[in-house]
Amino acid sequence: MTDSSHGIRRVGVCGAGGTMGAGIAIVAARAGFETVVQDASVESLARARAQTDKFFAKSVERGKLTADEHAAVMARITPADGLADLAGCDLVIEAVFEDLPTKQALFRELNGILAPEALLASNTSTLSITQIASGCGREDKVIGLHFSLPAQLMKLIEVSPGLNTADETLKRAWAWTEAAGQRPVLTQDKPGFILNALLVPFNNDVIRAVEAGVAEPADIDRAIKQALGYKMGPLELIDLIGLDTQIRLCEAFYPVTLDPRASAPPLLRRKVAAGHLGRKSGRGFFTYDGGAMFGS
Repeated sequence: MTDSSHGIRRVGVCGAGGTMGAGIAIVAARAGFETVVQDASVESLARARAQTDKFFAKSVERGKLTADEHAAVMARITPADGLADLAGCDLVIEAVFEDLPTKQALFRELNGILAPEALLASNTSTLSITQIASGCGREDKVIGLHFSLPAQLMKLIEVSPGLNTADETLKRAWAWTEAAGQRPVLTQDKPGFILNALLVPFNNDVIRAVEAGVAEPADIDRAIKQALGYKMGPLELIDLIGLDTQIRLCEAFYPVTLDPRASAPPLLRRKVAAGHLGRKSGRGFFTYDGGAMFGS
């Protein structure tokens, strides 16, 4: 867990308020790493900690953790509302929203805070690692670590070096993902890497099928799960990640690919305008009440 082959003992996660941040922190802390969870919003930090505590409490109920292990893993997680609190981290993973200037500015600021040997990683699902690293001051120590949703349950991580990423950075990041109990795959710094290069257009195709009246959302999801063996239907997945997040993925992906299938469908934009954001708003392609899902 603290193997000297990667030299990473303390992990920082930027963006506790997002879909992925809390899950990534769970992965790191569960594997034995001291974990600093940073977000500018104190409310987001409190919500993320409550979600994390609830996740591990369920693990205790299922016999996967003892009560002492639950307490120990929570003790390894430190909330922080300022970037300066990440100074002692050996690896910082950003999980802020998909906006290139925002990620670039964050990495420039972190460069002035972290020790010279510390690694910077982006959980971006669509943006170029090379562009995110550009001008940050440690381009050779920047790498893409794209976790799968939900990060605390899914083992896959897409490991994506940029053009200036050093071989040593790739080796250290790869070793850390394995030490964290994940399963890394190597991808090139290309739009969408593996998963989203296939998934963003596919999800949009499914939304367009709903828009065209091909079938009801529940029937489309049922058909795909039963015929293709998916554990979760695409519309249920979009509700989980957030319809607004799907739009941001499209807006990041389409300009660099010019693939018409990657452009946001009109129905998606209408639903977001109506406040139908998915699980987090209680309504998306399905409606939700107390966590239970109903067809819509």
